[in-house]
Amino acid sequence: MTVNVSEILAVAARRDPQGTALIEVRDGRRVVTWAELDAAADAVSRGLSARGLRAGHRVALVMANRIDLVIAYFAVLRGGMVAVPVNPRSTPREVERMLADSGARVVLADGAAVEAVRAAATTIEHLTVVVDGPAPEGDEVAFAAFLDAAVASTPAAPADPESLAVILYTSGTSGRPRGVMLSHRALLANIEQVATLDVVGADDVCLGLLPMFHIYGLNCVLGQAVHQGSPLVLVDGFDPDGLLELVGAEGITYLPVAPPVVAAWSGRSDLREKLASVRVVVSGASALDPDLARDFRESSGHAIEQGYGLTEASPVIAVTIGATRGPDGEPKAHSVGAVLPGIEIRVVETVDGTEARPGDPAEIWVRGANLLSGYWPDAVDGPDADGWYPTGDVGLLDADGDLTLVDRLRELVIVSGFNVYPSEVEDVISEAPGVDQVAVVGLPHEETGEQVIAFVVPLAGADADEVRAAVSAACRTRLARFKQPTTIEVVQGLPYSATGKVAKGRLRALARGTALGLR
Repeated sequence: MTVNVSEILAVAARRDPQGTALIEVRDGRRVVTWAELDAAADAVSRGLSARGLRAGHRVALVMANRIDLVIAYFAVLRGGMVAVPVNPRSTPREVERMLADSGARVVLADGAAVEAVRAAATTIEHLTVVVDGPAPEGDEVAFAAFLDAAVASTPAAPADPESLAVILYTSGTSGRPRGVMLSHRALLANIEQVATLDVVGADDVCLGLLPMFHIYGLNCVLGQAVHQGSPLVLVDGFDPDGLLELVGAEGITYLPVAPPVVAAWSGRSDLREKLASVRVVVSGASALDPDLARDFRESSGHAIEQGYGLTEASPVIAVTIGATRGPDGEPKAHSVGAVLPGIEIRVVETVDGTEARPGDPAEIWVRGANLLSGYWPDAVDGPDADGWYPTGDVGLLDADGDLTLVDRLRELVIVSGFNVYPSEVEDVISEAPGVDQVAVVGLPHEETGEQVIAFVVPLAGADADEVRAAVSAACRTRLARFKQPTTIEVVQGLPYSATGKVAKGRLRALARGTALGLR
């Protein structure tokens, strides 16, 4: 029985030691075999152990999609330690919060993230910074030193699938970022559940564009590729023309993407030719507009399969692959498909907890071995005593048993597949000069799925344009780009409900009216 996620790498290395595992296209072309990848993970795991890290200690990975990130990830898990993936484009304040909250002992940063990590590390005691790329400063350590370290002992990882493997920061149920605790059991379960679809095999070449600080890229793409023994082409950043050239040059056959990629490529006259090697296109991380899916099908010849998941489910719950098709043979519009084997769902009325009638929308509850253990650090708010977890999403089951998403109970905004927490943006804006009140909502966007809209009430006597400029400057300085509002509406007041809460539904309606030119 496999109990540690890193064991799937060892299996791949035994099965095909000289086969290509990873291809990195970054200032040249770097290739490693399964045997080389496995040996490197062993070496780094021993190096971490030699620095005093033990099972359960947290290691933050603030890196872009690179071979060394994959090595570090499997090394951390192999030693029984806990990986904390962080967006390398996060601001120093964001990095600091996650490092401090997770209690990370070591943080590994690449060249793109090292300055933010250095700034964050100045406020945290007993933190070792490992630099992958630029020359280390002060007490920092070079990542290459782990690979070269002559350490004989092999770290002892607990032989327990319930051991914590990963902490990923997402919204939970509070609307603020929280650390989702994913065990080896949960990650391995979802890898096996997705594998039943038989959508990717050892003969495929997979695209590794989706960032691995996100559960979709980490477990659904990387985990599945390693489990199946499929070569994975790692890409950092989306260049529409360059990526199309890469797909052809590397013979990529399996294309997991997010809606912004679909939007950027749809309608191109050369798309069929550029994607000639591709067998399967899957879109996830955020909702895909049906019209955009149709346009992509017409210009590429590929129907886009879609899925539904969340970080707390490691992540995939349902997918259109193998589900009932529409009359034209394409995935049904708006449907996210059938629930994966080994996962159960209920559609539950939030008022009284009863099952919704067929075809009626209500909250989606999920149960399965792929679910989180709870939220860091106390494992609270996980599945209930019967194993059910309320997703906070509203959906309905159609006559075929397929799932359709309708709405979201939580205020979370998803931009290009990345979570944006309105309260976090509101905290930044509220400190900008001239701001009295603020409310942040999400609004649909064709290319990114959703966009961030900020409603700002200025202080008495403040100039609206100056307040808008101050808010924009504060967001640029303190928030990652995808979290920054695309629109800042300066208003005289905010609508409130009878219970004294900001009526964000009315603000969304106001924002939609503005977008449609209705006001």
